[in-house]
Amino acid sequence: MTAGDAAAPAVPARELRATVLIGDHDTWHHRPLSAEIVRRAHAAGLAGASVFHGVEGFGAGATVHTSRLLSLSEGLPVAVVIVDEAERVRAFLPELDGLIGSGLVVLDEVEVVRYGRGTPGRGRGDDR
Repeated sequence: MTAGDAAAPAVPARELRATVLIGDHDTWHHRPLSAEIVRRAHAAGLAGASVFHGVEGFGAGATVHTSRLLSLSEGLPVAVVIVDEAERVRAFLPELDGLIGSGLVVLDEVEVVRYGRGTPGRGRGDDR
């Protein structure tokens, strides 16, 4: 891209981030729970969802799970992060009610700056 091709500066938008914290062995109908959450977020038309696998953590049970010790490498933390307009994220939350047996959902207001392809406010065409 040359200086003449530069796009207009991106403008931050206020949106809502839902971080769903679950374990790596949590399942839904014999599939990873994280995959089901992403599938439902996509079907709901949300702007985007990503899954991050943790290497260490603890939750309500207070047992530290870590990938450093082979015997404790089960139950590692997984975070599914969903970002979209606040109304759309809040409307999606009931989808999680029947899925999550044990976990936590953290909601944060965030400022989002979008670059590249896609309709402003939507993740369509982002393909990450």
